Amino acid sequence: MRNTKKFIVIGAGAVTLLAGGGAAAYAATAAPTAPKITAEKAIELAHQQVQGAWVSEVDHDDSGRWELELVKGDQVYEVDVDAASGKVTAHAPKAADKDDDGNGDDNGGDRDDD
Repeated sequence: MRNTKKFIVIGAGAVTLLAGGGAAAYAATAAPTAPKITAEKAIELAHQQVQGAWVSEVDHDDSGRWELELVKGDQVYEVDVDAASGKVTAHAPKAADKDDDGNGDDNGGDRDDD
């Protein structure tokens, strides 16, 4: 009977240690904090770089920056804004996607849905 009590106590201790270790591991991988610069502020900063454009895409990536895509005329601008400081870190125009397959949509692929 004494051996049974020892195994129960040892088993309970092992479970407690494992559970505590799991909680510590979870706490170490907690969700990142919200960015200091909001999406609205990032859009405002991007509009200062490309005046008169409209925003077609806004993403916040894991490296701590806002990635915005703005369209003005036939140009697409990619603007990156640091989510901690608000500094514009990239600002590059590229040609807007055109209708590559000639069917009137902007998908660019050849679809046979007829």
